[in-house]
Amino acid sequence: MAFSQPLLALILGQVFLHACMTGVRVAAPLLMLRQGHAEWAVGLLLGLFAAAPVATALHSGRMADRHGYHRPMRLAVALAVGGALMAAAAVWLTPSAPITGWAALDELRLAPRGASFAMLSVAAMLCGVGANMGLITIQRSAGRLASGGGTDVTRVFSWLGLAPAVSNMIGPVVAGTAIDAAGFDSAFLVLAVLPLISLAWMRRVPAEVPAARTPGAPVTSAWTLLRLPGLRRLLLVNWLLSSSWDLHAFLVPVLGHERGLSASAIGLILGTFAAAVAAVRLVIPWIAHHLREAQVLTGAMLTTAAVFAIYPFAQSALAMAICGACLGIALGCVQPMIMTALHRLTPQPRHGEALALRSMTINGASTLMPLLFGVVGSALGAALLFWLMGIAMAAGSLAAWQVGRRSDDTHLSALRT
Repeated sequence: MAFSQPLLALILGQVFLHACMTGVRVAAPLLMLRQGHAEWAVGLLLGLFAAAPVATALHSGRMADRHGYHRPMRLAVALAVGGALMAAAAVWLTPSAPITGWAALDELRLAPRGASFAMLSVAAMLCGVGANMGLITIQRSAGRLASGGGTDVTRVFSWLGLAPAVSNMIGPVVAGTAIDAAGFDSAFLVLAVLPLISLAWMRRVPAEVPAARTPGAPVTSAWTLLRLPGLRRLLLVNWLLSSSWDLHAFLVPVLGHERGLSASAIGLILGTFAAAVAAVRLVIPWIAHHLREAQVLTGAMLTTAAVFAIYPFAQSALAMAICGACLGIALGCVQPMIMTALHRLTPQPRHGEALALRSMTINGASTLMPLLFGVVGSALGAALLFWLMGIAMAAGSLAAWQVGRRSDDTHLSALRT
């Protein structure tokens, strides 16, 4: 499938919608710290960005299945814009200077500071739900652009996989630059404009005819999808891969601090990982022509396990950057394969619900796993945490092989018919 204008619209729609959320996710904690909130409150705020979408993902998936792209996307944009504006309103309640010492105890009794925390919490939930609803809707529509099937689906999701990398750069940069130049309120207002760019590109995506409802038809539960052959294994593999991503982001600063690396060196290591993810997704279509999904998924999990086994022995920034690049290549190539397998293993009318289940596993992992990493890492050390996850990835490679084989078999059966 050639790169088309509707695909470009979907990519840009995800870029600017997601960039709003990532920007608010950077600016809101900084505002809370400036207000004098405790670190646990900042952690709670960050958790809401991932926790709130877990509760709404299934509704988002069903809405996408029922109404197609445009109505859910408009709602997603409205939620993200509303979240950024809510955060801007919270700035007006910000004390003029950081609050420390006994003054902090006094300020805790004042309504403005508590109201500001409540408003920022609502803003986090709105932005998180909006970005997740848009993601599910965009991914569902992207799968329908690949009418040729086969590697066309993988190619579409390879291009779409570049959107998070770009938005993770745009959002924080815009937020940080606007905060330094004009303050927090201006930063949130600028971030509120970004989803409107997604709205402007919406007309480039073809409209779908809403799915007809059969009168008297029983309402099926999304959990019945878990009975489909291979889907539970696919979600398990996806959860392990997502947790590995979170583990790397969590432990690199810890290891870097232990080794006395500078903040710029730690940032370079994480940046090398992100660059490797983006680079490998550019060559996924070539990989898809030469390797089957079972080979890619299994190879990626075994490579990740090997990198995790070596990572604790990397002492220099260069060695850690090389490990990060290898890990980025391994984890970067699986997302298009996961999405392709998901679309092959689930019925087309229920792709939105299947994507919602995947979203729930990812956001659930992003909410709970960092807390688990912190507890286990404090008790056992960073090295043992790397090795434990490496063992889990090696064990999960069998499930990845089975998922890939079933997806390949489903595709071959479809070609024969």
